[in-house]
Amino acid sequence: MDRAKIRLYVNAPLGAGQAVGLDRAQAHYLMNVMRRASGDAVALFNGADGEWHASLAELGRKGAVALCNHMQAPQAGLPDIWLLFAPIKKARTEFIVEKAVELGVARLLPVMTRYTNTERLRDERVTAHIIEAAEQCGATALPVFEMPQKLDKVLKGWDASRRLVFCDERGAAPMLAEVLDTPGPWAILIGPEGGFAPEEAESLRSLPFCAPASLGPRILRADTAALAALAIWQSKLGDWA
Repeated sequence: MDRAKIRLYVNAPLGAGQAVGLDRAQAHYLMNVMRRASGDAVALFNGADGEWHASLAELGRKGAVALCNHMQAPQAGLPDIWLLFAPIKKARTEFIVEKAVELGVARLLPVMTRYTNTERLRDERVTAHIIEAAEQCGATALPVFEMPQKLDKVLKGWDASRRLVFCDERGAAPMLAEVLDTPGPWAILIGPEGGFAPEEAESLRSLPFCAPASLGPRILRADTAALAALAIWQSKLGDWA
């Protein structure tokens, strides 16, 4: 069989001969956007059982049923990198989430800082963006998404075995590529559009597991900084290395 290219995330077990129900939105996408019909192939993944080649047994306006044929890609994990970021304007926060998934983050942790100024994040909307990005980029696992918490609360419960680097656009910090010196669990912290408050930056520098880093001579927007930092980590210590 040819490899199925249209990928859908499903919240159901996958295995040979397994029938999987698809919801109304997925059926609409297959019928009206991708112009698929009964008998056509799709790829299904659920974050646990790998990616499966499946055939559309039923397809209608109210839903669809796909039958799993064979696994076409094994389950793969995500690089051990977390992204902590201060939410910004809705569209740009969603951009960060989408591109972070494509870049392979294992956990997304929005944090509220002194200068954070944003609309309330909706869990179901963020989850939808995570799923769409995973479907697009070929991932078989979804990152964990946590609802926003205050930065000081997150740091208070931090596991010191995971090194944290915060991108400091003001201080005289070494370049991020120099700070990322050893493999292991890492996390990257990106501040809000106004940057970190002086007391926040001072507190971060005092933590034994945390180090400041620079992303270069230009001040980057928060969304640009998040993606640049993740790309540097991937090229040094992740699955691009």
